[in-house]
Amino acid sequence: MVALQIRDVPEEVRDALAAQAKARGQSLQAYLLDLVETQARRLRNTAALDRFAGRSDGARSLPGESAGELNDQREQRGPWGSAA
Repeated sequence: MVALQIRDVPEEVRDALAAQAKARGQSLQAYLLDLVETQARRLRNTAALDRFAGRSDGARSLPGESAGELNDQREQRGPWGSAA
């Protein structure tokens, strides 16, 4: 594991974080670790969403457009999935 150290934290910030940790029944260290892990997950999620941002495969269809596209495809296939 890696140890992180943050210098020059204002006392009132430390006190507010410690109070929140206590209210949650956690040590300050456990509370801060939870905050850091949560932020890291958000960054990974944001990166994953960014990878899909430029897609043009229907992922950005407006409500109703997808249903219309599906109906068009079904009509082209015919009643039993074969080409019409």
